[in-house]
Amino acid sequence: MVQVGLLLSDVPKTVSPAQQFKDVLRIVEAAQNSGFTYIAIGQHFLYGELRWLQPVPLLARLAAEVDPHVRLVTQIMIAPLYHPVMLAEEIATLDVVTEGRLIFGAGLGYRPEEFDYLDVPYKQRAGRFDESLELMKKLWTQDTVNHHGKYWTLEDVHPHLFPVQDPHPPIWIGAHAIPGVRRAAKYGDAYACPPETPKHEVAERYAIVRDGFLERGKEFGPQPLRRNCLVADTRQEAMVEYARVAQGRYLTYAQKGLDVMQDTDLENDFFKAVSGHAVIGSPDDVVAQLTDLVETLPVDPLLLRPQWPSMDADETIASITRLGREVVPAMRAITPRTDIAESVFTEAHR
Repeated sequence: MVQVGLLLSDVPKTVSPAQQFKDVLRIVEAAQNSGFTYIAIGQHFLYGELRWLQPVPLLARLAAEVDPHVRLVTQIMIAPLYHPVMLAEEIATLDVVTEGRLIFGAGLGYRPEEFDYLDVPYKQRAGRFDESLELMKKLWTQDTVNHHGKYWTLEDVHPHLFPVQDPHPPIWIGAHAIPGVRRAAKYGDAYACPPETPKHEVAERYAIVRDGFLERGKEFGPQPLRRNCLVADTRQEAMVEYARVAQGRYLTYAQKGLDVMQDTDLENDFFKAVSGHAVIGSPDDVVAQLTDLVETLPVDPLLLRPQWPSMDADETIASITRLGREVVPAMRAITPRTDIAESVFTEAHR
């Protein structure tokens, strides 16, 4: 069955941190009751008028709130901002605390100011990320580690903390740009495709990952896919509601430096701008769109974002509950593909 996961959202600072945490507990409970089996949360630092609760301590608490079959995902952590020893031990500890239910999702980061805040050169982030991945794997799997890299050196050190999962938690690498997809192919266990990526581009990226895995002698299988999603009684109602809750956030992403939709008119032609990726409409519309994705692409899990900062907890829970009633069962009835349908590439060139 294709598993379905929940992407938690950032919230406005007008919501207190204590209330945000209480809301997260309610939202996660609703998601679990609605058949969601992955809970994922992202990360930012000094984020202005919006707030993320940091993923490591939050997921450690959520591990005690969810059933044993629910997996917890850092989606994503900005790995180049960390010293790899610190990050390796944080993630190993989180894997212990979650009793082996952790997935480590990591990415490059795209906000130069975050790197300035933490005194990490922004232009070094790709090299630091690659070396971090190499070094963390050593720290998770070797009794004695020697590492002589461009950014870090460790001589005859002896890790005292190892993950529960063997050899380590699955590594999902998220990326908008193709070099990041190649990074996932080289270092990752999966590529977590961003929600703004059109279907034919998802297929092209999965092909890069597949070929990279082949070079490593690693089996290629279903990959996590993120999608923004909203269900309403009719497609028109869904489009109006999606503009209400999400348009401002898309504009904020663009202002904060995420240029993935730089060639679209988010302000004046929002529906056209999001039509290639957002899954919105009536229950039948949404099921049909998601079914098309998972029946032609190797997807598992399907990570849905039903929440935006403009929505309160009650609205979010109502959205999750409706997805659980009208969408999730249809996805769980589908067996994941393990390859990419040729028809995807044919459709892209019509």
